[in-house]
Amino acid sequence: MEPIEILGLVAGILTTSAFVPQVYKSWIAKSTRDISVIMYLVIVAGTLLWFIYGLYHGSLAIIFANGVTAVLAAIMVVLKWVYK
Repeated sequence: MEPIEILGLVAGILTTSAFVPQVYKSWIAKSTRDISVIMYLVIVAGTLLWFIYGLYHGSLAIIFANGVTAVLAAIMVVLKWVYK
């Protein structure tokens, strides 16, 4: 694996992990009152497009980071709907 791909994986892990505390807090508190569903829908759409882009270019870093982020953001959209 090339060093630049490792750099991309580290960057992806850091940016993707930023979503984990919000998902965890919303899940535990069973509240998404202050969460913007529009923002999370835009994040889901954007990360899915980046995921497809990563597949096209065969970039593990782009595929991993955006695939996981899309799932976490989609969970937030579902939680927003469930806890309304």
